[in-house]
Amino acid sequence: MTHELTESLPRKTRIESRSGYSNEMMYKYCRLLQQVVSQTKVITSGRGKKKESRTILKDNISKDVLEKINNSVEYYKKNMSSTLKFRDYQTEIIAKGKQILTSKKFLYLSMEVRTGKTLTSLGIAEELGYENVLFITKKKAISSITADTDLLCPSYVLFIINYESLHKAPDVKWDLIICDEAHGMGSYPKPSNRAKAVKELVKKCGSHVILLSGTPTPESYSMIYHQVYGIPNNPFRSFKNFYGFARAHVRIKEIKINGMMHKNYDDAPESVMNLMKPYTIAYTQEQAGFKVDTQEHVLYVDMKESTYAMCNKLTKDLVLEGKSEDILADTPVKLMQKLHQMYSGTVKFESGNSMVFDYTKAHFIRDSFEGQKIGIFYKFKEELNALKKVYGDDLTTELPEFETTDKSIALQIVSGREGISLRQASALVYYNIDFSATSYWQSRDRMTTKERLKNDVYWVFSKGGIEDKIYKAVTKKKSYTLTHFKGDNNHNVEIM
Repeated sequence: MTHELTESLPRKTRIESRSGYSNEMMYKYCRLLQQVVSQTKVITSGRGKKKESRTILKDNISKDVLEKINNSVEYYKKNMSSTLKFRDYQTEIIAKGKQILTSKKFLYLSMEVRTGKTLTSLGIAEELGYENVLFITKKKAISSITADTDLLCPSYVLFIINYESLHKAPDVKWDLIICDEAHGMGSYPKPSNRAKAVKELVKKCGSHVILLSGTPTPESYSMIYHQVYGIPNNPFRSFKNFYGFARAHVRIKEIKINGMMHKNYDDAPESVMNLMKPYTIAYTQEQAGFKVDTQEHVLYVDMKESTYAMCNKLTKDLVLEGKSEDILADTPVKLMQKLHQMYSGTVKFESGNSMVFDYTKAHFIRDSFEGQKIGIFYKFKEELNALKKVYGDDLTTELPEFETTDKSIALQIVSGREGISLRQASALVYYNIDFSATSYWQSRDRMTTKERLKNDVYWVFSKGGIEDKIYKAVTKKKSYTLTHFKGDNNHNVEIM
């Protein structure tokens, strides 16, 4: 640590600005350095009555280096200037949020897409005078959130990290933890690794918490439990786990699938969310003064005859045997998954290998949107390979390259549905569709801004394929499940 810090510092009284760094970025960088090098440890010497304890710096940092870092923090702090002016409704939410966070120790900002929940949460942190703020989001959203924070120039140290890298966060006592797209922690009945990691960090630091989501419970009100279960003051804290919560609040059903009985916890009443009201501020696009007109267009394509033949044979025989690879669909779930892949021209074999066998959709998208800069959402990784082969160098998967070139961008539906802006795209085009209602409602809003109120979204479906059936389910805010699949294919599922 000592060597790395010493070597990175110029021989001057302060750290020189890095290329491309604003004063605000340099302040955050130097402030984080200051916190790291200022960490202390207690050492003891002597024995018995002569035993003494004293506090020293954890790392052997020279006095000159410490002085240079401290000087730099003050220098860049003075040179920061915010270019941001909050909208009137954001100012009101900041004032109200400040009161809730002070009294309840946590706040849920349920603000719809493009109403500015990121900046609003950072504004609340500024008002409350926190020193160390951790912002957790998805990896692809980090660059756009960093751009937002550059406008605010907060006086506190802000560290932005993705959920998967949370274990790499600096060992700092975080005064406030902000969890972006918090509904991603809402899986049940078991908590996700993401939810467990946040819970442990909150417990360790005793942090206040702000949760952010435009759609807190897109698929079931049961999703709220694990989003808040790690926060000491949450309204469900009397329950030891989700199962206790479910016994009190959920209409538990039993569903028979493949001869086995399974408990279903989806049917939680709206009264669950009423318990969250004291902690929640909700705000819509309409309240913010803009209503988005999203025009959806479904485009049907004829896949190769061989594609339909393979899908029909798999549905009938539940297995396709090739010379070196096999496709097995011996359960309803596996059949649903395989058909979902195959109707779009890709498949994953039993061996784990995968391939593209029909490029019809990729060619159709390229030909239909020729000369346009578009955002393309795909479901399976082989669909990306199909797009890369057809588009060549005219396609990117990186947001910064998309924003600075004429290339179109391809994003996986789940990773690209939240926290990023595709406002430069002339349209969004879906190669395939996800089973999740969350994916549907969030990804289709990636182009929306306060100034852009009309968007075009195109769905590319195979004629006679499974995609149309999934679309009908998710537009009703229902995820497409095995129950839907069996119904669509004249199978019965028993609900007790």
